[in-house]
Parts: sequence; C-alpha cells; structure tokens
Amino acid sequence: MEPVARITCKRKAPDAALFIGSGKADELRMLAQMHGAQEVLFDQALSPAQQRNLERHLEMPVNDRTLLILEIFAQRARSHEGKLQVELARLQYLSTRLVRRWSHLERQAGGAGVRGGPGEKQIELDRRMIDEAIKRTKERLSKVKRQRATQRRQRERTAVFNISLVGYTNAGKSTLFNALVKARAYAADQLFATLDTTTRQMYLEAAGCTVSLSDTVGFIRNLPHGLVAAFQATLQETVDADLLLHVVDAANPHHPEQILEVQKVLREIGAHEIPQILVFNKLDALEEEARPSFPKDAYELEGRQVTRTFVSARKAQGLDVLRAVLAEHVLEARSSMMSPEFAVPLQDSSCDWAQSPATIEPRT
Repeated sequence: MEPVARITCKRKAPDAALFIGSGKADELRMLAQMHGAQEVLFDQALSPAQQRNLERHLEMPVNDRTLLILEIFAQRARSHEGKLQVELARLQYLSTRLVRRWSHLERQAGGAGVRGGPGEKQIELDRRMIDEAIKRTKERLSKVKRQRATQRRQRERTAVFNISLVGYTNAGKSTLFNALVKARAYAADQLFATLDTTTRQMYLEAAGCTVSLSDTVGFIRNLPHGLVAAFQATLQETVDADLLLHVVDAANPHHPEQILEVQKVLREIGAHEIPQILVFNKLDALEEEARPSFPKDAYELEGRQVTRTFVSARKAQGLDVLRAVLAEHVLEARSSMMSPEFAVPLQDSSCDWAQSPATIEPRT
C-alpha cells in the first residue's frame, strides 16, 4: 500500500470509544475521502471496541500497529518455527477481534422441524475454531521448544561460550553475523529481515577457542506483548546467552531512543543483566566529521560502563577490534569461573570456561 496522508493527534488520554475523539475522527474521514484512501492505519495498538467504532465512523477498514507488524512478520517468516510463531501471534490477535463482516449464519437452528431451539451463533463457531487452532499451534511450538532445549543442553555439555546478537530492527545484525562467521544468512535493508535464529561457530584466535554466535530477531518500539510471547522459543537464545552483542545503527539520528527500546525488551524477557558489548554499526554511513577517533571506548548504559566498538559490517571495518574485545570477555569469563588452584591448559579448540572445578584434575 502507498501512504497518501498522515495526521497526528495530541490528547491527555486516548478516547475510550474512538481513541482519537469524535472531532479528529471527522477530520480523518474527510482527509481519507479527499485522498481516496482505502484503509486507515493507526501507529498505536487499538482495542477491539475502538477498531469497530472507528470502522463504523470512518466507513472504511481500520487497522493498527500490531496488525502491520504481524503482516510484515508473515512475509519474512521462512522456517517452520518462524511460521508457527507468526501464526500463533496472528491467531491470538484475531481471537480478540471476532467482529463479523457478514450476515449469513446469524444463528444456526438446532433440532428438526420447528421444535429446535436457538443454536450456536456464528461468532461462537469462529471463537471455537480459533481456540482449537491456537491449541494445535501451541502444541507444535512446544515440540520446537523441546528441540531447541536439547540443542542448548548439548552446547552446555560441551561448555561452549554463547554470544547472541541483539538490537533494533534493521541495525545490521545479520550483515555483521555474516561478516564474523562467513555465513550466508539473509540480510536486507528492511524491517525484520531475520525472524529465525541462526547459530554458527566462530573461532577466536586471541582466546584460543571456539564460541557460538547466534543471530536473533530484531526489536522495535512498542513491540506487541503477543509477539514477545509467541517468539519465546526464538528469544530464549538471547536469555541463555553468556554475552550480548548489542548492535546499534550509528547512522540513525534516533539511535539513543532505539538503545533504550532494546533495553526495555531485554528487561521484559529477563535478559537485561547479561553482560553486553555495544557495537555501533554502519560506520561507513557517517559523515567524516562524525566518525569516532578511536575504534573502541566506553559507553554509559543504565548507570554502568560498557565497552563500545565501532564497525562497518558491510565494508568489514573494525571487525579485528571487535574480535579482540570478544576474546577479552571470553578469557575474563573463563578466569572468573575457574579457581586459581585448578589451572588447566586447553586440550582442544572449544571454550571449556564453564567446566566445574570438581570435574577437573589438578595440574601435576
């Protein structure tokens, strides 16, 4: 669809019936008729009653921010898991909006002849069908969660250091992922290009070991809670990570707000206390005078100092510094997890930093 007009509204609180008030709704209807619009899209989440009242008042379809995000997710989902998660979120969204747009099957009659009493309403049939579809989708997703849990337990047994890429959507996470591990994950200049978690092994020469790197779904402001719940299997990779690479679009003038939104989502899923490294990406898109003097510095994030590096994933700039910072964190985590009296040289290329001291033989 092509946007033809945009209108804003300032209120102390949303109107319970129309969200924007009757006067602004009349103005919106005149604007839509003048431009020949076929649909009105709100950049906010509407309640089912508000959506129904607006459609009656404007006499055209009305949708909200949640539905738009769901539509984008549906186009981007490629794997079986991603499609299941989008389907569950869509069904949960529709279950609250069973507004019939047809007149047939108002109420099916029960029994034979003229003795039958009133039967089920069409809306009740719809609700039951959606509830059954939600149940089936949840069962299939639970199977996917068990498979992912098995994979995570395998990584835990091999004591692999887990790094997860997080950040605002379209910050360049997949491009950075491909640059670091030489993968071919789908990357594009669009919202939510990645919905499915991809995990690859990455060798850090400075640490002398291999770590696990995962590319995850991007975040966005006002991310619907239904999507957070539906994508629990994907977001669990973030929760179980040992280190988060928080990728930021340095060329976006609103990147401070985007950082806060990502932190908000991390807090919602219980991953805000995991150590982070800020990676300011798209260095090549900055003006010459706006580029940093040093490839690494410190950044204050929620009252604590975190390491920040500057990279250009598309042009492979600053990746050596980022790898060195990652190696420092791995070595630091390994030294903090192992007692001084149990110093064991590495026997292979895996990072066995998390191995319990009780299972390690002392050096003779």
